[in-house]
Amino acid sequence: MTVTGPDFIALQVRDLDRAADFYENRLGLRRQAVSPPDAIVFDTAPVPFAVRAPLPGVDLDAVSPRPGTGVALWLHASNAQQLHDSLVNAGVPIAMAPFDGPFGRTFTFLDPDGYAVTIHG
Repeated sequence: MTVTGPDFIALQVRDLDRAADFYENRLGLRRQAVSPPDAIVFDTAPVPFAVRAPLPGVDLDAVSPRPGTGVALWLHASNAQQLHDSLVNAGVPIAMAPFDGPFGRTFTFLDPDGYAVTIHG
């Protein structure tokens, strides 16, 4: 038995509609036609990405200092600097300013639930 790699990524969020709206309207992700109950799956490749209601027993407000601490979530953008500027103009908190690195232009923002998401170009 061999694991071949990530196959699905989902963030548990406080407000499903707010989170889906953020990823759709701020990042430009598009929803898949069908999603499981209590989740919204986006049409991303090669791995599907989703936001979902918390699983039973998960209290996102009890997570310190923020949800996802210790996990690095990177998403690719065709123009990372342009996305950065758009997020700044919308008042989205930037956790790490843009820099040029081995994966292109890179920066990190905080989503509405406090997840740190790194964008690279």
